[in-house]
Amino acid sequence: MSTSAKIKKITQNKFIRNVVIVASGTAMAQMLGVVFTPVITRLYGPEAFGLLGTFMSLGTIAASITALAYPFAIVLPRKDSDAKNIIKLSVYISIIITSLAVLLILFTGDRLFALLGAEAITAFALLIPLKMLLAAWLRIAQQWFIRKKQFKTTAKIEVIQTFFTNGTQTVIGLFKPIAAVLIVLATLGNGLHVLLLYTSSRRTNKKKQKTEKNNTPPEGSLTEIAKKYYDFPLYRAPVILIDAISTSLPVLMLSAFFGPVSAGYYVLGVKLLKAPTKLIGRSVANVFYPKITEAAHKGKDVKKLLLRAILGLGAVGVIPYLLVVLFGPWIFKIIFGAEWITAGEYARWIAFMIFFYFISRPAVVATAPLNIQRGFLFLEIFGTALKVGGLYSGFVIFKSDLTAVALFSCAAAVYYILLMLWVVVSSNKTSLKERFSEDSPD
Repeated sequence: MSTSAKIKKITQNKFIRNVVIVASGTAMAQMLGVVFTPVITRLYGPEAFGLLGTFMSLGTIAASITALAYPFAIVLPRKDSDAKNIIKLSVYISIIITSLAVLLILFTGDRLFALLGAEAITAFALLIPLKMLLAAWLRIAQQWFIRKKQFKTTAKIEVIQTFFTNGTQTVIGLFKPIAAVLIVLATLGNGLHVLLLYTSSRRTNKKKQKTEKNNTPPEGSLTEIAKKYYDFPLYRAPVILIDAISTSLPVLMLSAFFGPVSAGYYVLGVKLLKAPTKLIGRSVANVFYPKITEAAHKGKDVKKLLLRAILGLGAVGVIPYLLVVLFGPWIFKIIFGAEWITAGEYARWIAFMIFFYFISRPAVVATAPLNIQRGFLFLEIFGTALKVGGLYSGFVIFKSDLTAVALFSCAAAVYYILLMLWVVVSSNKTSLKERFSEDSPD
């Protein structure tokens, strides 16, 4: 086959086209972030970023269980009616859990934040339940759009939301460069994202209803749907919670042991180095999820799909992350200013961790269609213990923030490698056949 024929075949591949669509929108969003970040870092400084990181870490942990992971099941059913029932169930659960969070903060908020060493963000405590609710609804909307393969729409909306958040932070930061601005606008940015996805979905549904006279009626109660997808709250929700805790621990512990400035260095390093994950890794994962689900429905060999996705991401990511490992401090000093050079030292180790995080995204999304979420939970517990052990050694034994970041990053890399190996091996043995044997298309 000639080179031109190969290129034509690649460009005509639906999976690759969808990845490019998602990645192009994310690329524009990331480009906007890159343009604004050097300005924002100079306006606000490491301490403000550290307080933002502490708020976002606590919000992420709380948001991880808001809908009990049911939104991740939206892509799986063959019937849209079942998927819509999962959406309803997710919304109801998110409202109940968010209400309980508000009561918890109102009655025990001060003591809770003191226990966590996060007294500095007590003033923003009631924004955490709002972030929880918006995060759950955003996940619901995103999973529905993934199910319907509306990748162009999600790409456009991500660009708008990123421009709003970064642009507003920059403009207000010229006059009031304080952490409160970053925290409030980060929360409102999520709200805008949800609103744009919701209005777009409403417009699409109205057009569809005009062309379709007969809509499939919902089948089964919410209770039946909740039971059918019980493994999401039972296994996937704990995985998400544990992962959120282990991911957020460095920020919370750096802030508690060494102050918000150290936390700010870590926050910037992770934010920038996860950009390729958002640009390519998440794009591949979002397109890969319905593709591997469809392949498992049809009893196809998913191992080959999985290996191609992992190795492809590895080839894309190895050079950029290696450059950060070699030249991190110099890069951060040039781009963000001399006060961020320590963030570059952190970034060397963070890059090692995030490279393996980046290439493991297909393995993570494959756990649901492969029906191996129970094993994923146990592996996540092991991985978290490994990462916590690294952090503890750095903080308590070596009493060094940089050593703690290094040990945490190495432990995380080991976990992601083990995760990929386990999922690839498991892909030979499992399928969706039993779970969806009674399903039929709408």
